[in-house]
Amino acid sequence: MKHKLNREQILIAGCGDIGSQLGLNLVTAGRQVFGLRRNINQLPPGIQGIAADLSQPDTLLNLPQQLDTLFYVVAAGSRDESVYRRAYPDGMHNLLQALQQQGIHPRQLFFISSTAVYHQQNDEWVDERSATEPDNFSGRIMLEAEQIALHSGIPASIVRFSGIYGPGRNYMLSQVSRGIGHPAEPPRYSNRIHRDDCVGALLYLYQLSKKQTLKPIYLASDDQPAPLHEVSDWLAAQLGVEITERSAHRTIGSKRCSNTLLKQSGYRFRYPNYQTGYPELIRAFLR
Repeated sequence: MKHKLNREQILIAGCGDIGSQLGLNLVTAGRQVFGLRRNINQLPPGIQGIAADLSQPDTLLNLPQQLDTLFYVVAAGSRDESVYRRAYPDGMHNLLQALQQQGIHPRQLFFISSTAVYHQQNDEWVDERSATEPDNFSGRIMLEAEQIALHSGIPASIVRFSGIYGPGRNYMLSQVSRGIGHPAEPPRYSNRIHRDDCVGALLYLYQLSKKQTLKPIYLASDDQPAPLHEVSDWLAAQLGVEITERSAHRTIGSKRCSNTLLKQSGYRFRYPNYQTGYPELIRAFLR
């Protein structure tokens, strides 16, 4: 009688919305998934909780000994420089140290980053080879964390997400529903990716990593960078409201993110643009 093989172990550090959805998909695929976060009571059934704080090295105990893949999917929680530092470079460093001290050697590391690392603001196209010289602390700190991951001694890929939208992320819908849109001048290009494509891209790259060496950086954004006023006007039409106020609040730069490398690798977007991604969210918002 053959012994049953141990299930492949995967650790998701910072197991929030995206991490939990990713974990559930991996559990369904037969993987043993561990979710590391401060409050493990919020983890969905099927994901094994590790209660720990990435900013506190002495809590990073009892990590999976046969770890195959590490996903670092941390959300800072607030736009505060010290919080960002604890969440990204410090947290990444602490976790890597804990793995080393416990003699754990993952096959693959994925660090989830952000397009905040790009400084371009004149409608330029950016991709994985574009210069990154951010003038904001979030971009600089994220770049620092990326370097820690890339020089960790573990085969690593950075996945830079653009603006994430999806269930529970209703900022723009809420604004537009109150008649607040974006000004047409100057046009400000925006880039987005649906939460489900964040999960889909990570799953795809994980599967691809079993077959070939991955690129060090992937930019994950949908097919259609779009001026913010076009998006808000389209949403207003779908919601049946009139834009009565134009505000440039929360706009940062103006660039266009290229997903060519990710698509050339074979990934196919479930929601290639906002017109396909928003209808389901609008129906839920109006319920």
